[in-house]
Amino acid sequence: MTYFPKLEDIKAAELTIREVARVTPLDQSIRLSKQYGANILLKREDLHRVRSYKIRGAFNKISSLTQEERSRGVVCASAGNHAQGVAFACHHLGIKGTIYMPSVTSKQKIEQTKMFGGDTVTIMLEGDTYDDASKAALQFCREQGKTFVHAFDDEKVIEGQATIGLELLEQTDAPIDYLFVAIGGGGLASGLCAVFNMLSPTTNIIGVEPEGAPSMKSSIERGENTRLESIDKFIDGAAVQRVGDLTFAICQKYLHEVCTVPEGKVCQTILDLYNRDAIVVEPAGALTISALDAYAETIKGKNVVCIVSGSNNDITRTAEIKERALLYGKLKHYFIIRFPQRPGALKEFVADILGPEDDITHFEYSKKSSKENAPAIVGIELKSPADLEPLIARMKANNFYGEYLNDKPDLFQYLI
Repeated sequence: MTYFPKLEDIKAAELTIREVARVTPLDQSIRLSKQYGANILLKREDLHRVRSYKIRGAFNKISSLTQEERSRGVVCASAGNHAQGVAFACHHLGIKGTIYMPSVTSKQKIEQTKMFGGDTVTIMLEGDTYDDASKAALQFCREQGKTFVHAFDDEKVIEGQATIGLELLEQTDAPIDYLFVAIGGGGLASGLCAVFNMLSPTTNIIGVEPEGAPSMKSSIERGENTRLESIDKFIDGAAVQRVGDLTFAICQKYLHEVCTVPEGKVCQTILDLYNRDAIVVEPAGALTISALDAYAETIKGKNVVCIVSGSNNDITRTAEIKERALLYGKLKHYFIIRFPQRPGALKEFVADILGPEDDITHFEYSKKSSKENAPAIVGIELKSPADLEPLIARMKANNFYGEYLNDKPDLFQYLI
């Protein structure tokens, strides 16, 4: 291992970031504690001014630059949260910054980055993923002789993120048995591994990744840092094709384990936190809480901390979040329905095929006068997953059933 954070450097970072970063609360979740029979504590990193922990690493890194490096300016690549941290730091320190973001970055994150950076930053949209934006940013950085502020694979960034660990240990007298941390590129996880290895080695640190972007888990299993060919970009704050080399080396040795969580389950967690706890989180911010089900037996009676990493969620994504949650819960189903081309066919379907609590939420139909039957794409929301098989049985018995689309990803991707 070529690099491992030193405690004195992390403590120095803690002093540096006090200028801009608050000590975030460590709050007990009464609901989750009752649900899991454990003491579940939420480290509310979503409550920073930039709504994520990324301000820590970005500010620590940029503050460490020489006057000459500051005069040349900085460059970064980010799916959103690191960009906001860099933008805030640039504005605060009076340094020019160029920020590359994927073209699919939510409008909310782009506008927030502009707001925090003001006239000190320029935003460039490039590619579909963080990795695309990073490649373009590095090329620009080399051409212009500027300093690259990496989102995770940088010593000063890792040390900045590690300050969360110091805060956690100061905020609770009881030992922390399990610490759940989201992993994108691994900067936060590696920083926490360093702190807890030195100050609380009995704490089990669980890294949590999206099921569609398991870059750290795959790399650890293969024994080398590996680039994934493709990823699901939905959980944009934790969707990278390749983790950092520095972060991989640390996490490979010191993480207790890495688990993955389906994107749909994360969506349900987002809705539960909003509806039941009045907490707004982005998909990456819900990862750690979404992992608790998989450890329900293990964490009983334990002190558990979940890092709530960010809350930069775009309200325009709400419909998609709800859709993915319903699909994961097996409550939303899509079919090709064969409707007889005669008057009253739709009425018959609604009256005789649908259950009393089933609801049609999607309907696409075009009448074809030369055919006996015409297909319609129908989306149906159920009250219980158990209602699906009886529904299909009624469709088949009455010759309405054409095809079930949920398990056909090539077709299904066009519906959600």
